[in-house]
Amino acid sequence: MNSGSPRLVVVVGPSGVGKGTIVRELRRRYPEVWLSVSATTRSPRPGEVEGEDYYFVGDERFDDLVAAGEMLEWAQVFGLNRYGTMRHAVREHLEHGHPVLLELDLAGARQVRESMPEAQFVFIAPPSFAELRRRLEGRGTETPEAVARRLETARDEMAAMPEFDAVVVNESVETAVGELASLMGLQKR
Repeated sequence: MNSGSPRLVVVVGPSGVGKGTIVRELRRRYPEVWLSVSATTRSPRPGEVEGEDYYFVGDERFDDLVAAGEMLEWAQVFGLNRYGTMRHAVREHLEHGHPVLLELDLAGARQVRESMPEAQFVFIAPPSFAELRRRLEGRGTETPEAVARRLETARDEMAAMPEFDAVVVNESVETAVGELASLMGLQKR
């Protein structure tokens, strides 16, 4: 982004690392940053708004988007519904001068790298694996088995850190937001 033109930034990190918190705070400080809204084949849940929470599309429309190359990345989750990032929405926001942020999993980031290698790829890492475990267990929202599965996935994700352009360690949200904003070339606020 230092070149003056808006840039696509892809953020990845293990469950429990605080990606969502960092992204929310970054967007609070820098409302010009557009966070991509995913398309999904699942039905809206009560209170969800079309175009804000998700773009709700049927299976046939999703198939058409994939066939036309209009999905920047996509995946089927738990063998049920599909989710993905629509290429035209990302392109449109970049063309209108907005920095674009995608919060994805590792597989999604790898798909984006294939078609938009000029994007910046940032890994959000925990200060340590022990701290990640503490954060996941501290949520109190999942069974020990679910925490163990998330930690196993986290090991695989953390092994992929060398694939990324930058790593931001989430010691504190304040510091992590500042580092991500700096990487994105955003003005200090």
